[in-house]
This record gives sequence, C-alpha cells and structure tokens, in this order.
Amino acid sequence: MPEPTEDVTFRQQDWYAEELVDRHFVNCVFHDVDLTEAVSRNASFTGCTFGNVRFNSSRHVDSAFTRCVFRRCNFFEAEFTGCKLVGSTFDQCDLRPLRVAGGDWSFVALPGADLRGVSFTDVRMREADLTGANLTGATVTGVDLSAAQLHAVRLGRADLRGSDLTALDPTAVERAGAVIDPEQALVLARALGFEIR
Repeated sequence: MPEPTEDVTFRQQDWYAEELVDRHFVNCVFHDVDLTEAVSRNASFTGCTFGNVRFNSSRHVDSAFTRCVFRRCNFFEAEFTGCKLVGSTFDQCDLRPLRVAGGDWSFVALPGADLRGVSFTDVRMREADLTGANLTGATVTGVDLSAAQLHAVRLGRADLRGSDLTALDPTAVERAGAVIDPEQALVLARALGFEIR
C-alpha cells in the first residue's frame, strides 16, 4: 500500500483525465485543480478541502472522501459508484447532473443544495443534512434516509420508491407528484396520525 500524501496544498494544477488508483491523501488542500474526466479507484481523501475544483465528468469507484469540505466545486455529470463520503460538507457546489450508486453518504451536509434531477440509488444517507435541498425530479430510490434532516426539502416529482422515509414529515416538505410505493404510503400515513386497519 503506497504511503499517504499528507498536509500538501495543490494549487492550479491540471489533472485532466488523471487516473488516481490506490492513492491516499490526508489533510490536503486542492484549490483550482482541474479533475475533469479524472478517474479515482480505491483512492482515499481524508479531511481534505476542495475549493473551486472541477470534477466535471469524473468517475469515482470504491473511493473514499471522508470528512472532506467541497466549496464552489463543479460536479457536472460526475459519477460516484460504491464510494464513501461520510461526514463531508458541500458548500455552494454545482451538483447537477450528479449520479451516485451505492456507497455510504451518511452525515453528509447538503443544506439548501440544488439537486434537481440528480440520481441517488441504493445509497446510505443516514443522518444526512438535506434541509431545504431541492430534489425536484430527482431519483432517490433504495436510499437509507433514516434520521436525515429533511425539513423544507423539495421533492416534487421525485422518485422515492424503496427509500427509508421514517424521518420525513410530509407536512414540512414540497411533495406534489412525488412517487412512493405502498409500503412508504403506510409510513407516511402513520406520520400524519392516521390509523390503518
């Protein structure tokens, strides 16, 4: 296993289409780095800060970005497959269209994020902060949203089938046209105080 790169600042670097395989970064700063079409596989970034980084059309497989901060980064058409982003924070990032399949995004902070039309499938998002996020038309299927913060989230026309909605207060969100399955309908009916017999 290669030695981790620690406490290094990368500024204005061109990593276009770079292949980051089995690379490990700890407490590093990435500022104005171009990761367009880059690929990470089994890479890990722990406690790193990304500012104005372009992740456009990048692909990330079985990689970890734990306790990282992303500020004003662009994730246009980025894909994360089986990745771990536990405890990471997104601030003023362009996240559309983003595709996430599998992995663990628990404790991720996405308050107020524009997530219209993004796709999250089979992802753990326990205790994620989605307060005020806009998930209009998004695909959020098979997602574990238990104990997530969902106040004022916008879910119009979102596909929520198979996701854990036990933390959702149906009266505190925009939900017109959102798609749920019969089991979720029972959960939400109970949340509204209905008795089902």
